[in-house]
Amino acid sequence: MATQTSKNPESVHDFTIRDATGNDVDLGIFKGKVLLIVNVASKCGMTNSNYTEFNHLYERYKDQGLEILAFPCNQFGEEEPGTNDQITDFVCTRFKSEFPIFDKIDVNGENASPLYKFLKLGKWGIFGDDIQWNFAKFLVNKDGQVVDRYYPTTSPLSLERDIKQLLEIS
Repeated sequence: MATQTSKNPESVHDFTIRDATGNDVDLGIFKGKVLLIVNVASKCGMTNSNYTEFNHLYERYKDQGLEILAFPCNQFGEEEPGTNDQITDFVCTRFKSEFPIFDKIDVNGENASPLYKFLKLGKWGIFGDDIQWNFAKFLVNKDGQVVDRYYPTTSPLSLERDIKQLLEIS
């Protein structure tokens, strides 16, 4: 479960989140990096394409400062039913993903992660604040501010131009 490090967080860097192995991760370690934060699911029809494209982006831009933070969520069609160990094994074995996988969370409702409550503060889309489905994506700048939100159906590779702009590479 995500925990805040301050009562009024000003950036993503103000949160401490539990990773899939149970360790607390201070998101302040990502200061100076561009973040792509996404709620993921192993049994979704968009799983294969999203993980494949996340891996492509991560391999291409991790050395320039991109981090992808994956948050398993079982709120949409119960498409992430496994334990953290099962999820990590699936992602790392099937897709060979190397980006961080965090503890399973809720992204909507009363029990939504404080991080996701923060991410959703902007004026986003026709559904308001709610996350619509698995693989909703938030792009966060080096200062920990959300700069854009993308629908679940948005291809990760289509974000490449925005990522490059934030990484300040041509």
